Amino acid sequence: MPIRNRFAELHSEITGWRRHLHENPELLFDTVRTAAFVEARLKEFGCDEVVTGLGRTGIVGVIRGRRDSSGRVVGLRADMDALPINEATGLGYASKTPGRMHACGHDGHTAMLLGAARYLAETRNFDGTCVVIFQPAEEGGGGGKVMCDDGLMERFGIREVYGMHNWPGHPAGSFAIRPGPFFAAADQFDIRVEGRGGHAAKPHLAIDTTVVASHIVIALQAIVSRNVDPVEQAVVSVTSFETESKTHNVIPQKVRLRGTVRTLDAGLRDFVEERLKATVRSVAAAFGAEARIDYERGYPVMVNAEAETDYAAAAARAVGGRCEDAPLVMGGEDFAYMLNERPGAYILVGNGDTAMVHHPEYDFNDEVIPAGCSWWAEIAETRMPVG
Repeated sequence: MPIRNRFAELHSEITGWRRHLHENPELLFDTVRTAAFVEARLKEFGCDEVVTGLGRTGIVGVIRGRRDSSGRVVGLRADMDALPINEATGLGYASKTPGRMHACGHDGHTAMLLGAARYLAETRNFDGTCVVIFQPAEEGGGGGKVMCDDGLMERFGIREVYGMHNWPGHPAGSFAIRPGPFFAAADQFDIRVEGRGGHAAKPHLAIDTTVVASHIVIALQAIVSRNVDPVEQAVVSVTSFETESKTHNVIPQKVRLRGTVRTLDAGLRDFVEERLKATVRSVAAAFGAEARIDYERGYPVMVNAEAETDYAAAAARAVGGRCEDAPLVMGGEDFAYMLNERPGAYILVGNGDTAMVHHPEYDFNDEVIPAGCSWWAEIAETRMPVG
């Protein structure tokens, strides 16, 4: 079935929702106004149940089909939070809050799932129960995990779960997906190197932490280039190098490094963490310095289940005529926590020729709305067919 006529009729209204959300971005779990907006819409649509406060500020809507002989329950999830970025689009509906911006399209994801929820509540052309999930704190807060820890899957009896993300640089409304590992595990590290500070004219009397930390940065690059099988995927990036001294003639006592590690395999994730810690300590010791490493595991690898990926791709082909094979993505995505709880799949929908996500000039493409809404509806109706 192609894009549903109902979403063409609702396009301008859903666009209005999206732009309202864009004007009023909120961060992490502080999605109070956004959650209230979602709650009000779901109640207007006549959802059978609307639950608030799951995962702190998450919202869940329950829509029962015209029949329930299958007992199947399908979850559909969108994220609600924005990013701490100053918007530079100059749009009439640009963020009203300095330092906050919907720079990843979560406003579009939320609006599209709201549109699908309205349609599903109107038609109820499925046999089972559809659970629409609006999640806070995807951008680093692990809101997906918090919702799962609050009993999301068990409370609503969800058997399979699906998510979607926009994809700048690809034709608006096109789809792409892949089975198995898709988005990378996202870990981070904080390294504090301590040596012996001193006068820059007398380096022989000091243990120069700037030199030590520089060698650490270079050595860490060899983990991927010389320790990891070239056919596997891993990234080690040092993103911050901060010395204690800010003058020209002082060797600093301390240096701090920060960075991230991305992997697509659980065993490789363990290996890279071990090698990073060993490398940092060994290099520091070789210069007579000490290093303390705080290594924090973030989102796990996001893995699409084989069968559910096939269902998601079939729904995409029904809506758009085709579904491409998506590339591996080294970015992190906390929908991984939900896919660890239940089988499901995550799909990409093209956003057209726009700035990349997390860029101050990014904007969600409203022309994508009918295709995204139709995909959500197609998933619900084909996974829980009537008759």
